[in-house]
Amino acid sequence: MESQKRNNKKLPPKKKLDFKTCKKNTLHSLNEVEYFLNNFKKFTRCVKIYKIFK
Repeated sequence: MESQKRNNKKLPPKKKLDFKTCKKNTLHSLNEVEYFLNNFKKFTRCVKIYKIFK
């Protein structure tokens, strides 16, 4: 009886994979990472200069 109840569970509908949105999201994420890394490099330079002049 319990095994029948388990088999009757409805699975959520599968989402279709939309390549355009995946591509857009991936490019957006890569741009954010690149922006962060560029800012981090600038930040580390400023910290090094600060330590030298301190």
